[in-house]
Amino acid sequence: MGAEWTRASWRSRPRVQMPDYPDAAALSAVERKLASYPPLVFAGEARRLKRELGEVAEGRAFLLQGGDCAESFAEFSADNIRDTFKVMLQMAVVLTFGAKCPVVKIGRMAGQFAKPRSSPTETVGGLELPSYRGDIINGFAPSEAERAPDPERMLQAYLQAAATLNLLRAFSQGGFADITRVHAWTLDFTSGQAGYEKYHALANRISDALDFMQAAGVNAGSADTLHRVEFYTSHEALLLEYEEALARVDSTTGLPVAGSGHMIWIGDRTRQPDGAHVEFARGVQNPIGLKCGPSITESDLLRLIDALNPKNEAGRLTLIARFGAGQAGEHLPRLIRAVEREGRKVVWSCDPMHGNTIKSASGYKTRPFERVLREVREFFAIHAAEGSYPGGVHFEMTGRDVTECTGGVRAVTDEDLSDRYHTACDPRLNAAQSLELAFLVAEMLHQRLEAQRAAV
Repeated sequence: MGAEWTRASWRSRPRVQMPDYPDAAALSAVERKLASYPPLVFAGEARRLKRELGEVAEGRAFLLQGGDCAESFAEFSADNIRDTFKVMLQMAVVLTFGAKCPVVKIGRMAGQFAKPRSSPTETVGGLELPSYRGDIINGFAPSEAERAPDPERMLQAYLQAAATLNLLRAFSQGGFADITRVHAWTLDFTSGQAGYEKYHALANRISDALDFMQAAGVNAGSADTLHRVEFYTSHEALLLEYEEALARVDSTTGLPVAGSGHMIWIGDRTRQPDGAHVEFARGVQNPIGLKCGPSITESDLLRLIDALNPKNEAGRLTLIARFGAGQAGEHLPRLIRAVEREGRKVVWSCDPMHGNTIKSASGYKTRPFERVLREVREFFAIHAAEGSYPGGVHFEMTGRDVTECTGGVRAVTDEDLSDRYHTACDPRLNAAQSLELAFLVAEMLHQRLEAQRAAV
């Protein structure tokens, strides 16, 4: 890991979960074109996010990361971006009230186009085809032509990401994110809904707090932070040709930065310590996420931490635990103890989605809400037992009223899955399930605070 890093040094390392493009000349042409485009995000934004995540690592803030499983070219629209952003804002207000601390908001947006797959091929209608790997790589339609990797898709992904970021910046800075407006949406959502009585009661407590602030003269006119938010983007840095082409040198520090998103993460399937994905991520100054599944060992984790965060910088590295309900107790404590023993500064986040995917009786891939919630509860309980800080949550969700995950107060049943099952890859929480989960996590955060106060 001590060898000199360049944005292309990953090419000399073993690569997994990446396509082999049939036309090398076409790929090179696309890479040159992308390299000439402006970066999607800027180094100063990435540094600001790192500072905010540093506050999470120190236990003074909380991380909310969520968005699409895989962004789609076909479903790209301003309404879909707005709806997901809106729900994340609502979740953030609820979590802020529960945690009594700032919430760092990061979307799985403006770059989450590529997906690792468990098999290189899949059978569709009796035809064996290359697996669909996300719109930036190939098409979803079941044909040989669509499933062939096409480098031109990277250009469309870039343009969609740029448009998404443009809209997100307008929403976050232009008044749409005003806290009183966001909370009014939550009040409307919970009012009069059977099963939401306790959530509406919490929403009313938030209203009382906002009314007090207004009476004390703290409002959007006097405090700009109530009128706008900082909102960041993230994605799995899976397609390294795209990442390399958008890497830049920060003119203020002379350090390399990934220009594709504020935060990039390494998946559980691509975290080989000597692999291409770790090699690329170790050299950029952006905050980095690392997915940690059941197969990771303590020694591998410490080796990865040393590679990705050699300066032990708070906010640089987020460890995203993804074990599955009932499995966290077997794996998470040993990882926490190894990190604490070595004095490593990390953010601990919980991804309760990827370890809880099942095949329903009707044949749909789904995630039961109760299993998602169980893993989050286990995450909090384990950190309480270990004396460490449960710093965040990481969800695949959408602002749309889809039926992809079963359960929740507005119970989605197995029979409902076919109604509005729109995902091309993994099932997402819908808007109602996402907000319900935010209320439940807020309760856990509040209970943690009460336990801390009682211990003093």
